[in-house]
Amino acid sequence: MRKKEKAKLENKEETKVKEKQEEKRTKNKNFADAWKNAFNGIIYATTTQGNIKKQLIIAVIVVVISLFFNLSRAEFLCFLFTIVLILFAEMVNTAIETVVDLYVDVYHPKAKIAKDVAAGGVVITTINAIIVAYFLFFDKIADIGLNFIENVTNSPTHLAFTVIIITVIAILALIAYARTNKHKGLNEKFVPSGHTTIAFAANAIIWLSTNNIVILMLALIMAILIAESRAAAKEHKLSEIIFSGCFGTVAVLILYGIAYTIIKFI
Repeated sequence: MRKKEKAKLENKEETKVKEKQEEKRTKNKNFADAWKNAFNGIIYATTTQGNIKKQLIIAVIVVVISLFFNLSRAEFLCFLFTIVLILFAEMVNTAIETVVDLYVDVYHPKAKIAKDVAAGGVVITTINAIIVAYFLFFDKIADIGLNFIENVTNSPTHLAFTVIIITVIAILALIAYARTNKHKGLNEKFVPSGHTTIAFAANAIIWLSTNNIVILMLALIMAILIAESRAAAKEHKLSEIIFSGCFGTVAVLILYGIAYTIIKFI
């Protein structure tokens, strides 16, 4: 009897330990941990889901095309919100499908309903995007004429946002490639820093947009502090941070160079 009681007590202790371990795995320790897990979710979605990969490519294309239209700030905000809404719906669809597959191994009508409804949400956001595109671009296409390239220089804020968006998508693609690539170069031992890339990309845009030495120095200091915080948190190695900073800066310079080269030739 005593042996059985001891065995029961040991089993209870083991279950408690397992429950605590599961809580540690499922619960975020702090805000930084929550942010990191959310970022991992984005990387997982962009790495494994073919539809999201296609939508990101389409997003880059339409954002570049939007440069040639003289969109107001409200129109551009509506345009970006529509793109983000489609990606959000696709990620929710992926999450629902994953949970359903986790608990249902065989065909079940309610599981099918859950997946179909989630997919229907993606379709609705796509239809919404088509309607928004119609109202934003139909009249502009009719009146665009030969001066469509000039709209790029007339909207430097639009150009800056577009460059940042393309840079963010590019670094997400690199991080996803690094986490899945098993060959030399980019791999799990060398993962670029998204924070550092965006910080130095924003710094480069500021340097190209203003001549104020105070603003230039503050932007550079902020970018360096963000990069240093990633090293201090031991999230990335020094080589990864240097690579990310250079990538963000070079990406902005190339994209701005392409934009203004096209303007000069046309």
